[in-house]
Amino acid sequence: MTQYNLCLLGFGNVGRALARLFLAKKAELRDRYGIECRVTGIATRRLGWWASPEGIDTASFLSGHMEPGIVRVNDIHEWLTVARPDALFETTSLNVETGQPAIDYLRAALQKGAHAISANKGTVVHGYEELSECARIAGKRFFFEATVLDSAPIFSLFRETLPAAKVRAFRGVFNSTTNVILEAMETGRTFAEGVAVAQELGVTETDPSHDVDGWDATVKVCALARVLLQTPLKPADVLRKGIRSLSTQSLQAARAAGKPFKLVARASIDAAGMVSATVQPEQLHPTDPLAVVRGTSLAAHFELDMMPGLTIMSHRPNLQSTAYGLLADFVNAVIA
Repeated sequence: MTQYNLCLLGFGNVGRALARLFLAKKAELRDRYGIECRVTGIATRRLGWWASPEGIDTASFLSGHMEPGIVRVNDIHEWLTVARPDALFETTSLNVETGQPAIDYLRAALQKGAHAISANKGTVVHGYEELSECARIAGKRFFFEATVLDSAPIFSLFRETLPAAKVRAFRGVFNSTTNVILEAMETGRTFAEGVAVAQELGVTETDPSHDVDGWDATVKVCALARVLLQTPLKPADVLRKGIRSLSTQSLQAARAAGKPFKLVARASIDAAGMVSATVQPEQLHPTDPLAVVRGTSLAAHFELDMMPGLTIMSHRPNLQSTAYGLLADFVNAVIA
């Protein structure tokens, strides 16, 4: 039996779902994998850096009760020194332009000897090579399965089960909010009413521009291109168009014709190694593997040299799904 210290950097909805999932999976992790876990560090932008080498009761922490032995420190370096993590889970907010400060946090964790596990797309887009090299030098892992399709395996699938397969192109429906809005408008609702539906479901923020203008899907395209196409594609390199220009009437007509609109993200690499990428509304034929994506579900379709098509779909992902992607990365890191 091995005990691991865990640090949670970001303790919003996903971080809290991860803490609950570790409790729910405690017996299975112990009995099946010989893994015992305790949270020794929690940090948030609002609450600051908190650590206890003896462990933190996350339920008590959530209630505002600070148990004896929990100390507040000043920065990431002091936090890591006190908490002594074996793995750090990073779920902080996305910085589209630079991926910071999350990249600095993960680098510090790896240099302290902890596995770095992230749900932050920016760390992959802007820091993949650097963090992967830091992990190699430290003998640790930098994993990020939860960044694109929540818990649906993409990066681990190619890393572990598709050796020597070359991705030539991929496309996907990567954003739940736009799915929900477009489907609401197909029933006759306005764009604003569709946004309200997405907000009621909890899949978008008060300001939905990050989703509806295509930024979320764009960063996911860049993350996939960086890892699977081995090309440092940046958000500015992607031709991006959101869904604001689509009218209720055009969406209803497209649905009636059997070719509904989806916000489709795609990228391909040519023989010279040049990558082109777009994020824009597209009408999909009923036989298209992406056409069946409805509601909050997400999907990615890949074209490989070894097979004409491979489709991965995440049906109605939720917070637990995202948290599971992080937990799975942790298990894969420590049992490798």
